[in-house]
Amino acid sequence: MKNQENTKKQILVLGGTGKTGSRVVSKLQQMGWPVRIGSRNAAIPFYWNDQSTWPAVLQDIDSLYISYQPDLAVPGAADSIRELSKLAIAKGVTRLVLLSGRGEEEAQACEKIVMDSGADWTILRASWFCQNFNEGFLLDPIQYGQVDLPVGDVPEPFVDVDDIADVAVAALTQDGHAGQLYELTGPRMLTFSDAVQEIAIALNRPIQYNQISMDDYKAMMREYQIPDDYIWLITYLFTEVLDGRNASLADGVQRALGRKPTDFSEYIRKAIAAGAWQVKA
Repeated sequence: MKNQENTKKQILVLGGTGKTGSRVVSKLQQMGWPVRIGSRNAAIPFYWNDQSTWPAVLQDIDSLYISYQPDLAVPGAADSIRELSKLAIAKGVTRLVLLSGRGEEEAQACEKIVMDSGADWTILRASWFCQNFNEGFLLDPIQYGQVDLPVGDVPEPFVDVDDIADVAVAALTQDGHAGQLYELTGPRMLTFSDAVQEIAIALNRPIQYNQISMDDYKAMMREYQIPDDYIWLITYLFTEVLDGRNASLADGVQRALGRKPTDFSEYIRKAIAAGAWQVKA
């Protein structure tokens, strides 16, 4: 096979230290692609709230992975995506891959901006991440043995972040993904209570799940000094996005990769093998 090392153009991964971005970076580097990490602490710093940092990080970039922090649903996200897309095209970027959220109207407005940018685009519209249970806000409660959340029997097709990263890498490096909107879910539906109990069984220790009110959950977050903007986002996700609108499976992983998505049980196995949820002495 012809060595394309000299013809490979640099890929910028925004959010390159986050859940999806770090995996995208790692997979691209393993494949020999030149990668630039877009983050506050990178060699060329990138700040979403400081547009003066954008030109330098976009210099000499061909393909761009966009993971917006903290979420495309927050006020001002669409303006940022619009300005970034314009600058990226002006800088010569030809391919945009946007990580989006399933069931979020505000995120769909950002998707439309990327679609209309003039670049080749791919949209990754993802459901709730499996990794929220071991790399996000649910890690400590699961280790403690009690998970209190303001959500009941609404099912969600949790998606493995490794699947998202695999689709992103394919869209960034392969032909055939331009103009595709991939809706990414896992292969089955689980409530948050179901998911917690599957983890408990795998760990062979009890984990209690309690449904609480949104007001009580917000009060708990304030007690732990969670920033107000994060409290707003969590409230939005639990009260609007988890209203049943996403209680269905999609075939984005199959269409993009030609394989089935990772089951939640396989995610648990991988997480435990990597040392997740160990009770601290």
